Amino acid sequence: MTGTTRSPSKASRLFFGCLAYVSLAIGLIAIVVPGLPTTEFVLLAAWAATKSSPRLSAWMENHRLFGPILSNWRNGRIISRRAKVSATLSMLLCAGLMLSLLTHHWTLYLALAGMGLGNLWIWSRPEALAQAS
Repeated sequence: MTGTTRSPSKASRLFFGCLAYVSLAIGLIAIVVPGLPTTEFVLLAAWAATKSSPRLSAWMENHRLFGPILSNWRNGRIISRRAKVSATLSMLLCAGLMLSLLTHHWTLYLALAGMGLGNLWIWSRPEALAQAS
C-alpha cells in the first residue's frame, strides 16, 4: 500500500456533513432544553465537520461559545467544571420533570439510565491538564 491519502467520496462527505449539521442543531437546541447534552453534540458536530466541511469546522473552532469547548477537548479531553455542573443540573431537572409528568414505563427508566451513564462519563473527564511533576 502506498503512502497516499484518498480524498473522501462525495457520499461520505454528504453523510458527515449531514451528521455535522444535525448534531450542531441538536447542540444548539440543547442549550435551552434541559436534559439534552450540549457538549457531546458539539464534539460530534466538530468531528463530522472535519470530515466534510473545512468551512464549518473553521467556523466552529473560531466561535465564541464552541471554540473553547473544542480547544479544551483537543488539548487533553477536558470538559470544564462549569459544563459538568450545567449538564448535571439540566439532567436532574429533566429527570425530575420526567418522573413527575410521565407515566412510569420502562422507556422512562431507560432514559434516566442513559442520563446517569452520560453524567458519569462527563464527570470522568478531566477539568484541566494534568500538572507535570
